[in-house]
Amino acid sequence: MKRVDDFRLRLGNKEYVPIMIGGMGVDISTSELALEAARLGGIGHISDAMVQDVSDRKFDTTFVKDKTKLYKFNINNMDKAVVQFDLERLAEATRLHVGATMAAKKGDGLIFVNVMEKLTMNAPKETLRTRLASALDAGIDGITMSAGLHLGSFELIKDHPRFREAKLGIIVSSVRALQLFLRKVAKLNRPPDFIIVEGPLAGGHLGFGFDWKEYDLHTIIDEILAYMRAENIDIPLIAAGGVFTGSDAVRFLEKGVGGVQVATRFTVTHECGMPDSVKQEYFRASEEDIIVNGISPTGYPMRMLKSTPAIGSGIRPGCESYGYLLDATGNCAYINSYNREVLANPDVKNPPVMDKTCLCTHMRNYNCWTCGHFTYRLKDTTHKLADGSYQILSAEHVFKDYQFSVDDQVALPEKQESAAA
Repeated sequence: MKRVDDFRLRLGNKEYVPIMIGGMGVDISTSELALEAARLGGIGHISDAMVQDVSDRKFDTTFVKDKTKLYKFNINNMDKAVVQFDLERLAEATRLHVGATMAAKKGDGLIFVNVMEKLTMNAPKETLRTRLASALDAGIDGITMSAGLHLGSFELIKDHPRFREAKLGIIVSSVRALQLFLRKVAKLNRPPDFIIVEGPLAGGHLGFGFDWKEYDLHTIIDEILAYMRAENIDIPLIAAGGVFTGSDAVRFLEKGVGGVQVATRFTVTHECGMPDSVKQEYFRASEEDIIVNGISPTGYPMRMLKSTPAIGSGIRPGCESYGYLLDATGNCAYINSYNREVLANPDVKNPPVMDKTCLCTHMRNYNCWTCGHFTYRLKDTTHKLADGSYQILSAEHVFKDYQFSVDDQVALPEKQESAAA
């Protein structure tokens, strides 16, 4: 039986271990996690989601504090249209985060940054251009464009000196989405370097409706491969969403994809940015604890643990500090829902908001527990310790288990005596 290590992902004139760790924000896919993937010869992602807050935590900058102070006068205002991002400061934060990560890189692998189109920030085109360009300025190996069709994203950076040098890719969930994207970028004579095909079992935001159960990643991959062969398109595909074992990965690699993107099993590693207490919630989860709901202001369905504190929370919108989901008019679906509940319940301090959540604040505080479909299997990848907690893994252990395992097996780590060991 073949192993993942029997295959290689070719990008340009170089080959890599065909394992890509997904870009989970906000700083859940940390620099440390991405650096491990690169050291081991694969590809790691960081995310630029809420990059100013990430910079403040890592480098003691004051981007969020300064923005909050600037717009403090508007905190109790229901209208958030006045809240704007300083693009120079946004670029500075991106360069700090990306640049420090790239400076620490060792090994033969690559580090990419995941850039979501749905982070509209009250100026969608301008902020997206800044985020993309400043990541390129900072020397990132590649950019994965996610959470949207990105039909105009290549155009935004076509004049950047690294536009054709850096690896640029797109996440799609259907043949139709890929066709739209390829048609749009054709005039630039600059096709993507890789295409991540994300299925319905992925974590966080889904590229499907609430009928996601009707779709299957293998079927989508087969359709896209057939289309690309018919059109003589030679771009590596990366299968993503529900790839839980090395054998799962091999089944896709044998179809002809270039690699796999994985994330769920890395959420419970030391290098992952989630607090250890939240990692234990993931370990304890049962299949019934994992739900898909519509509380994200982006409009996309989102998979998470049903115990996530973000569900039903009625916190005041934190746009003056964050505001990453404000659309071009300074609006957000959570603001509308929050204002509705405040007006309907004038005597309640923090009325619960059930239909939407303040994604910025909750993601920043690790209170939105998004997860992959197979999170309930994480407990089977490690040891339960004497105190009832589960042993947290190393990213190297998980990476190598994907790389070398066979027969749908998962290698357990050497057992610790206690959680503090």
